[in-house]
Amino acid sequence: MPKDAIKLHVQALPNQPGVYQFYDKQEKIIYVGKAKNLKNRVSSYFRKQVDSKKTQRLVKNIVSIKHIVVPTESDALILENTLIKEHQPRYNILLRDDKTYPWICIKNEAFPRVFTTRKIIKDGSEYFGPFTNFKTVRLLMNLIQELYPLRNCSYDLREESIQTKNYKVCLEYHIGNCLGGCVGEQSESDYDHQISQIRALLRGNFSEAIRGFKQKMKLAADVLDYEEAQKQKNKIDILTNYQSKSAVVSATISNVDVCTVISDEHTAFVNYLHVAYGSIVRFHNMEIKKKLEESDEDVLRVVVVELRRRFQSTSKDVILPVAIDLGDDIRVTVPQKGEKKKLLDLSLRNAKQGRLEQLKQIKISDPQQHTNRLLSQMKKDLRLQVLPDHIECFDNSNIQGSNPVAACVVFRNTKPAKKEYRHYIIKTVTGANDYASMEEVIYRRYKRLLDEKQSLPQLIVIDGGKGQLSSALISIDALGLRNKIAVIGIAKRLEEIYYPNDPIPMYLDKRSETLKIIQQLRNEAHRFGVRLHRNRRSKHAVSSSLDNIPGIGEKTIIKLLKVFKSVKRIKEAELKDLGAAIGTAKAKELYSHFHPAKEKAK
Repeated sequence: MPKDAIKLHVQALPNQPGVYQFYDKQEKIIYVGKAKNLKNRVSSYFRKQVDSKKTQRLVKNIVSIKHIVVPTESDALILENTLIKEHQPRYNILLRDDKTYPWICIKNEAFPRVFTTRKIIKDGSEYFGPFTNFKTVRLLMNLIQELYPLRNCSYDLREESIQTKNYKVCLEYHIGNCLGGCVGEQSESDYDHQISQIRALLRGNFSEAIRGFKQKMKLAADVLDYEEAQKQKNKIDILTNYQSKSAVVSATISNVDVCTVISDEHTAFVNYLHVAYGSIVRFHNMEIKKKLEESDEDVLRVVVVELRRRFQSTSKDVILPVAIDLGDDIRVTVPQKGEKKKLLDLSLRNAKQGRLEQLKQIKISDPQQHTNRLLSQMKKDLRLQVLPDHIECFDNSNIQGSNPVAACVVFRNTKPAKKEYRHYIIKTVTGANDYASMEEVIYRRYKRLLDEKQSLPQLIVIDGGKGQLSSALISIDALGLRNKIAVIGIAKRLEEIYYPNDPIPMYLDKRSETLKIIQQLRNEAHRFGVRLHRNRRSKHAVSSSLDNIPGIGEKTIIKLLKVFKSVKRIKEAELKDLGAAIGTAKAKELYSHFHPAKEKAK
């Protein structure tokens, strides 16, 4: 990847947490890093002034960059740790296996112990975590020990061992931290009931524990022990806001491939994750050019096999968004909930992000290609005969029929052409009649374009439903333009798209780029029309008070407003002040108009 291509890639990075990998010319990972904001962090490596010589050498060797987006900064920290240990990059501080994150283990044994560990032993025990903050682990362990009297000895407490009566209770029993399962004073079923509650707590169900803390907080407050009450409140706050498990790592999932795809008309963007020993150890984004309008299922069927071959995956389990037959030896899962669904969602999120970044790069490096793609998409979505290079949109504005106006905005190549915007003051319609107003404006606009032999738009968008569209078509037909210009209407309530002579509207996907452009057209027309309407209302409000006064013309009104700033001040002004502004004769006319009672008294 040339340096210009690297800079372009960096410009398109998202402002989200994630992990980035730098590769050298041998396509070997030379550095793995985490970031709260991927774009800001990776951009910092390519500043003109980089102080560290190590960083300068690193940047000089960078040939390509890959990244993965994750939900939180903690997830990025965990994934960075995993990838560094997996790939041992040259410029990273190498992580030793014993320097890993802690887990909470429920041991697979009779009367299970619950303890923290940094090693996962595959003996059927349950592991919860990992935790990036050991304070949280201590808090949870203290919570468990406080709520549930569990054993911490290493005795073999199978029933036959207990029957030998070789065990004696220890200090933990005497101080109430254990109920004496070793001497048969606690049944295994009762103990297992406690373990099931602890399991629910570690999975994120804190409701029972929170209720217990609230009771303790209330009891402490009742006896005015506010310090203890505050401690209990702090525990409630921590537990309420804490997420007990990472979305990136799960000890219950091992040696699994995850693959998702998102596509448009010409291109498919694929994300691939490989999970081993409960962690994501490899990820890859891939762009596929479609040849025959292949479906997402067709793309996945080919890509999954290729990526598994490329990365030499021996996994027997593949997580996909759709069921695909990959042979008798491969088990395909389409999860609907749980940890596997979280991994599938994470992969899909990265596939979408890859597509957005690709489009962003094209927009920066080749704006014309970006525009052509948008126009082609609009042509397809709106069932047009030609590309809509030139689009015009109309909107009416009036309040209870007063000061009716209309606006026409023009977009060329999907961008506003503001010099071509036009305002229209309605001339032939009295009162609030949007349909007649639309008919008038459409006729005036295109009659003039025809008379002046100017270019016509390929698409006209009417802000309104079937009624406004029908009115616009009356003028279009009168001018003989029905077969020359496509006309659609967009209704505000559900963003329905109406076509001539079709009573059933079309609905575009809310995330559709075509709909966003039409909405931008509609919003621009509304904004532009409302601006003229406000100006006319303001002018009308002023002129209605000062017009029709004998001897007071437009120039005098302007002079008065410059001096007194408002009609209210003009009305309240003394005769001498008015005379100083516009002369004695005109001042008397104006004063007598606003103060007839005073003039009669004289």
